[in-house]
Amino acid sequence: MEIYPEHELEAAPGLPEPLPAGERVLWQGSPNWKQLALEAFHVKQVAVYFVFMLLLQAVLIWDSADTLRDNLMPLVWSSSMAIIALGMLAATAWMSAQTTLYTLTNRRIVMRIGIVLTISFNLPLRWIAAAHVKTNPDGSGDIALELKGSDRIAYLHLWPHARPWELSKAQPSLRCLKDVGTAGDLLHTAWIARQSELGGADTREAIPVRMPAAAIAR
Repeated sequence: MEIYPEHELEAAPGLPEPLPAGERVLWQGSPNWKQLALEAFHVKQVAVYFVFMLLLQAVLIWDSADTLRDNLMPLVWSSSMAIIALGMLAATAWMSAQTTLYTLTNRRIVMRIGIVLTISFNLPLRWIAAAHVKTNPDGSGDIALELKGSDRIAYLHLWPHARPWELSKAQPSLRCLKDVGTAGDLLHTAWIARQSELGGADTREAIPVRMPAAAIAR
């Protein structure tokens, strides 16, 4: 796993400090950058918008100049700007995926996110009321974490690692995982084990659940 300079001081990859006695890492993963570009940064929709605008521009300016070259130059410039914008979106998605690391231990989930300023969110398993899993046909997907209590994390602090459109009470999300089923099963098992260990909840209720893809808006 590649370690960036700003992460050299981590106690272990993805962990801001050493794990206490009795805690162990069960799973680690990062977003797939191509899927993140499509689902979080909406590169496909932006590309369709640019194509539409270029076609509209072509209709409006065609034959407005004396030569074919003069007609094409505005379209060439607009196309170049569109390609640069799409490239910047894709590059941002790549950097976001490269600098993100999700860690599941037997006691918590740690989300290390941030391109310029790195933030680590520690989410104890006892704080999790439910985990909504969106599974795509290829086995990839997201895990959105519904938190207990009144404590909230600002949506903008989490984005793009948040469940889309859940603005009033943002749900931290493990986005665009290649094998979301494995991560979801491990989380489910760890959550039940932690509740049994704490002895403070009936593990037959409020267990994180897996939901179909349609249950979570993109």
